[in-house]
Amino acid sequence: LGELRILETGDELLLDTDRVSLQDLFDLLRRSTIGYAVELHKRTVQRSLFALVGPSSDDVLRAAGADVPPDAEHAHVATTVAGHAVRVVRTAFGADVLADAEAGATEPVRAALISAGAVPAPEEAADIVRVRAGRPRFDVDLDDATIPQEAGLNERLVSFTKGCYVGQETVARLFYKGKPNRHLRGLALEAAEAPGTPVHLSPAADGTPGREVGRLGTVVDDPDAGPRALALLRREAEPGDVVVVGDIQATVVALPFT
Repeated sequence: LGELRILETGDELLLDTDRVSLQDLFDLLRRSTIGYAVELHKRTVQRSLFALVGPSSDDVLRAAGADVPPDAEHAHVATTVAGHAVRVVRTAFGADVLADAEAGATEPVRAALISAGAVPAPEEAADIVRVRAGRPRFDVDLDDATIPQEAGLNERLVSFTKGCYVGQETVARLFYKGKPNRHLRGLALEAAEAPGTPVHLSPAADGTPGREVGRLGTVVDDPDAGPRALALLRREAEPGDVVVVGDIQATVVALPFT
């Protein structure tokens, strides 16, 4: 249904997810709370989030006077920036800073981070970092028909020792007894193509068109490597294979990109 980060803050569990997944996850949790003493609140407009991406993220936090969380992904710490309470969360690419928009913290925190050395950047720049690392995004590279193991999510996002979850039987059966029919792959493209463009195997020697094995997800123009993409591809398309994407060719790459 989506990728969800759950933070224990002491007073509550703070659930952080992409906006596109919010309503489905909220509805599922609401149905699951029957018989439990729990309250659900949407904090979307009450919180703001600043993503620090890059090797200097911790330097920016320290220069802004904030405490730095441990190195483990999702580790978090309550601290302050520009006199406002914030929560800093470790990510794979730096750190996220959660601020209280309702208390007027958004602009002071943003200004303090920029003053400390952060440089405003478009989301496309963050996508390049994400694609290099082979990190898919829900509703772009994945959807509710994706089995976690297909996208390489088991080690990072799935527990096989905790309680029940959506799709548990299918996920567990594939993990213990099966073999995924699809894999998240990288594609080194000859030229940029639009997300959603079909990916086909190369034509046979007799000219017969190759079968469709997937569609493009995130597409970026990497300044160091040219056009790249993520795609869930059937296992017939193996790393090193040349495939056809729209009107161009592409090479299948095992993730992460080197």
